[in-house]
Amino acid sequence: QVQLVESGGGLVQAGDSLRLACAASGRAFYSMGWFRQAPGKEREFVAANSWVGNTAYADSVKGRFTISRDNAGNMVYLQMNRLKPEDTAVYFCAAAAGRLPRTVSSYDYWGQGTQVTVSS
Repeated sequence: QVQLVESGGGLVQAGDSLRLACAASGRAFYSMGWFRQAPGKEREFVAANSWVGNTAYADSVKGRFTISRDNAGNMVYLQMNRLKPEDTAVYFCAAAAGRLPRTVSSYDYWGQGTQVTVSS
């Protein structure tokens, strides 16, 4: 069965960096995505990448976050730089068959999330 497990979250100050990791097992997916959800807010798209290396980013994180993938190791990463308090959320890894979808409904598998907290 498919399992996605996120790690790397933590408490940091504004301007700091974190690197999130997602370990996937069970099978490979064409697209892997990162979403985040703050308390009381809808789950929102952050970034996605494809098996062949294409990427997509939300406008709010362009230039600050970088998604990467290790296909051989079945790992997906999210490098987050210059973090802001508004980046505070639970970050979820997700898997999809489509080409870099940005909608929650397009992703079939989800991890349990890792908390990122950015203090001002």
